[in-house]
Order: sequence, then structure tokens, then C-alpha cells
Amino acid sequence: MPSTLPEGEPAPVDGSLPEAARAELGRRPFGFYLHVPFCTVRCGYCDFNTYTAEELGPQQHPGASRATYAEAAVTEVHRARAALGDADVPVSTVFVGGGTPTLLEPADLGRVVAAVRDCFGLAPDAEVTTESNPDSVTPARLTALREAGFDRISFGMQSSVPHVLRTLDRTHDPERVPQVVEWARQAGISQVSLDLIYGTPGESAADWATTLDAALACEPDHVSAYSLIVEAGTALARRVRRGELPMPDEDDLAEKYVVADARLRAAGLGWYEVSNWARGEPGDQDRRCRHNMGYWTGGDWWGVGPGAHSHVGGVRWWNVKHPAAYAARLAGDASPAQAREVLSAEDRRVERVMLELRLRDGLPLDVLDPSGAAAVPDLVARGLVVVAGSRLVLTDAGRLLADGVVRDLLP
Repeated sequence: MPSTLPEGEPAPVDGSLPEAARAELGRRPFGFYLHVPFCTVRCGYCDFNTYTAEELGPQQHPGASRATYAEAAVTEVHRARAALGDADVPVSTVFVGGGTPTLLEPADLGRVVAAVRDCFGLAPDAEVTTESNPDSVTPARLTALREAGFDRISFGMQSSVPHVLRTLDRTHDPERVPQVVEWARQAGISQVSLDLIYGTPGESAADWATTLDAALACEPDHVSAYSLIVEAGTALARRVRRGELPMPDEDDLAEKYVVADARLRAAGLGWYEVSNWARGEPGDQDRRCRHNMGYWTGGDWWGVGPGAHSHVGGVRWWNVKHPAAYAARLAGDASPAQAREVLSAEDRRVERVMLELRLRDGLPLDVLDPSGAAAVPDLVARGLVVVAGSRLVLTDAGRLLADGVVRDLLP
């Protein structure tokens, strides 16, 4: 598979964490991420750690097939409880991603959520999300998901234009999207998000406008819009290398981002992270993805599943990549963690600059070191940031050049 893992240092076989990391538990919201590595087909642009049935072949290990995956995931949840000891860390968010999580039976996804609840407890207002492909759900399955505790769903719409979907190797009918959104509403799922991709080779400005029209007609609570990235090792990268498709054009991507931002704002969805928009105002029960906010603000989370990443108190680790290896580790009463890294104070500061600057709330100025602080006046003069009280906030122009702004702040 194209997805790779960093090297790091060996992770303890028993999954134990340094006492200093465990001592930080409870200072920040705590979440669970469940990676479901199964897909019916592999999209040409995707470099996630996912597998089709043909790629996995006949598997006997729990976790290496859809039917038995929940068993392995629940086992890891119990290992998480043992590793974290008696710390009282009620879970604020659960996010199930993939892959295509809704290829699993709703009852199996519910088993994992129930294990998290039983082992840790869920906060009264816990956000429980699953991603889904539009062609992997029915009204009955969505109702079952709601009954299993899911109150938020993110549909991979990507585009509403058939030829764009074909280039991306997406298999759903565009007309399915408004249908599944309505089914989710009828099932009682309170928040619906749509994921979009712009800049696909062959996508015109009119195509992108059509996609935005279709997405907004669904009246979503949340929209994520990402520029297409040609990842090394993917089928899309091979097609580009052979000259079958052009590389995405940077100017085209910028123009489509500006159009998306204007259209989404006009429809009542405000940006809160460079690639994410949500209804509501901060502090007023807005519809931001709280789980992802945990990532962007240095929160703690446990990642369950093959290749999943975790972070607790400045220690980051990642599981073995292949589902069979993952299941075998658990069956042998060992941690599925492949390796880890213990972040220094400077590592954590740098990550705060890289991630928090992307948020509408901005970056606290006191996170900058002297060289970063010295770069601020020039960035302000160039119209890329503003100083709002004690925080540094990207302007609309700055969002288009966010990576460059970060480089200036981290010379």
C-alpha cells in the first residue's frame, strides 16, 4: 500500500507509557480514533492505509476481515484502559474513519463505541462521528448507527460531477448524496458533514460551482474542502507521470478555494480551520468537528486499528500497518504499536505553530520564539496575518499561503 509510517523508536511490547505522559491526562480533552481499513475499491488518489478484499485475500486473524474486525478493535480499547491505568479520562469524542467505516455492520461499530463507554465513560456531550461513502448506507443502517450512539456523520461527496468522480475513481451516483443526507436527518443524526475535493484534473470552474451548489442544497452543518494532492505511489500519481493527466494547477486551486470560501460563508458556514467550515458561532454550540479540533490544538487521543496514530502527553505512537499483523499482535497479548516518539518541548511548540495558526482562533503570540516574533511585522505588512489581542490570525489572503506563513514563523 502507498501509505507509509515513520521510523521512530521501538514501542514497549506491553504498550506502557512514560509516567510523565500519563501525568498529563485530564488536562486536555481525550478522544478515540478508530481506523477501519476496508474499502470496496481503491480510489486512485488515496494513499491511506486501506485494503480491498482482493488485497487482503482469505484471512483467519480477527481484525483482518470485516466480519471479525470489531473483535480486535475492542481488544485494543481494553489495552488502552490498562495502559492508562486508573486515570479518570472520560472520552469527549469518538471518530471512526477509514477506509469506509460503514462497510462494517452498524452493530460492530456500536460494539467499539460501547467498549469505549464501558472502559472510560463518555462525556455527557460526547461527539461520536463516523465517515461514510454515500453508496455504503441505507435508511435502516443509518437508523442503526444512530441507535449505536453516532450523532455525527461525514459523507465523502467529493464532487457532484460524474466525469470528476470517474477521474477520482469514486463509485457513487451524485444523486445519492442528497438522498443519504435526508436519510441521516430522518434517522435522527444531528450533524451532517460533506467532504469535497477541488482541483481534480479536468474539473472546470463550472464543475466546481456545480459541486458547491449541490453541496449547499443539502444544507450541511459542516463542509471540508481539500485541494487534490497527487501522492507518490498512488494510481493517480502514475497516471500523471505517464502524461495521461495533468498535475493540479496552483492558480486554479487558489481560485477554487476563494470561490468555495465565498459561497460557503454566504450560506452561513464560517471557516474555522483553513479547509473546514461550519455553521454557528464559537461558544454557541457551533458545528465544528470537535474531534479534529483536538488534533489541531494538541489534545490527547488513542488511535485504534492498523496504522492508527495516538498521542498522550507528548508521546506519539503508531500501530503496525497491515490488518493481519495488527490482529496477530493483539492475539499474542502484545501492543499493536510499531514505534513511538517522545516529543521535546520544542517539538511540541513547533507543532503548535504549524497547526494552531491554521485555526480561525489563531495562534497565541507567546508560542513564538524570538525569531518567529521578529517575522510578524513583515507578515502583517504583507497582509497575511493580523494581530488580534494576544493572538496571531491568518487573513483571507494568508489562508492561501498558510504553509509559507508557517515557514516564515519557523525559520
